Amino acid sequence: MAQWTSAVGAGQLARLLGSQQDRPAGPGTRRPPAYRALADGIRLLVLEGRVPVAARLPAERELALALTVSRTTVAAAYEALRAEGAGTPLPARGLEPLPPEALGSVIDLGCAALPAPEPWLTRAVQGALEELPPYAHTHGDYPAGLPALRTMIAERYTARGIPTMPEQIMVTTGAMGAIDAICHLFGGRGERIAVESPSYANILQLMREAGARLVPVAMAEGLAGWDVDRWRQVLREAAPRIAYVVADFHNPTGALADDDQRRRLVDAARAAGTVLVADETMSELRLDDDAEGPRPVCAFDPAGSTVVTVGSASKAFWAGMRIGWVRAAPDVVRSLVAARAYADMGTPVLEQLAVNWLFSTGGWEQAVAVRRAQARQNRDELVAAVRRELPDWEFEVPSGGLTLWVRTGGLSGSRLAEAGERVGVRVPSGPRFGVDGAFEGYVRLPFTVGGAVAEEAAARLAAAARLVEKGGVGGGEAPRTFVA
Repeated sequence: MAQWTSAVGAGQLARLLGSQQDRPAGPGTRRPPAYRALADGIRLLVLEGRVPVAARLPAERELALALTVSRTTVAAAYEALRAEGAGTPLPARGLEPLPPEALGSVIDLGCAALPAPEPWLTRAVQGALEELPPYAHTHGDYPAGLPALRTMIAERYTARGIPTMPEQIMVTTGAMGAIDAICHLFGGRGERIAVESPSYANILQLMREAGARLVPVAMAEGLAGWDVDRWRQVLREAAPRIAYVVADFHNPTGALADDDQRRRLVDAARAAGTVLVADETMSELRLDDDAEGPRPVCAFDPAGSTVVTVGSASKAFWAGMRIGWVRAAPDVVRSLVAARAYADMGTPVLEQLAVNWLFSTGGWEQAVAVRRAQARQNRDELVAAVRRELPDWEFEVPSGGLTLWVRTGGLSGSRLAEAGERVGVRVPSGPRFGVDGAFEGYVRLPFTVGGAVAEEAAARLAAAARLVEKGGVGGGEAPRTFVA
């Protein structure tokens, strides 16, 4: 049987190409021929994942009509792509971590994660090993999570003013595992899911692969959080089954929703019959003050009938600690646990014991305090370096989280990402965080480097920007930084 391949329609491809908005050429800037510009545009769409590798492109005549160019231009562009093997090899897409052997020569700004906080990681693992023997005499299969950890997480929510029972908690393999389970339980193929625009790239891709129909809802300007009136309209008119939001130091923008926004969004979701999934993986990374921030989203729906909360150890502690959790109504948790038998069965026991050790000994609070100080220093040094090297780039400095959302002075974020690969800095472009090619004029910069490395990263980004301004991106040898 012939292998099925995806196809891209002429109208769809024309729309995607139209989203690539470059800065107008200035004096002395070399403009490529029309066929070259078209080939480069298609190649960038492949590199960004917006056109699948090996997808069937439109017929020459159809694309020429859709773009209002000559058929000769399209034919020449296709021939250039065939000659260059567009998409093969495919460079890193900008969010996956670099292989360890590449870290010495390339500065990785693709992954918003910091090294493990020590000595707390080692102590947690040692504490987990001490607690392991009784569990080693069991089958080791805990689909809902270790009872001790479920109880501890429930107690932590209760201490925050949201009474919670262990029956409202399921431990998962990271936040991604939690959201994947929620999408499969509530979403289903073809269901609508409302998402912030922009939103976290890996979650958007997870939802696409689950067959969801994404409904983007634009964020308010700057760090203002949500446009709740727009959310209310979308929830009423599109009636999505799920809405996914990051209220605390939003990834990628860094926005923090206030109490009134949270209350109003929960009310709107309840009225629309929409399950509101609140991702609070960044909630503990408050950098600028120690005052209590807004209440958790689930505080406005304590029973969990409308709000399903997702938490994780991966951002606040370490990305290698793949422990997440769901807080929801007991019947929702039971349904998630029952469905888990057909997914990953359960979460590793040793890592659960390590997180439980951190929570029960105070090690978590100590480690997170170190993590905040490190992220704060990195943020301030990266901000200073980018402002010095790239004064035309615009951004607001968030009070927490791990990311800057940067407007790139009219340059294409996709082209900057490709040029960055050439000069030794990896950065994800804006369209990775949007739906249907939005945010071409943005990149995301995480607070993962500081000091001299931050200065060098900014200098390399400036070099990438100069390449893009001169038209020196596209058409050459594909970048040679790869991820398996």
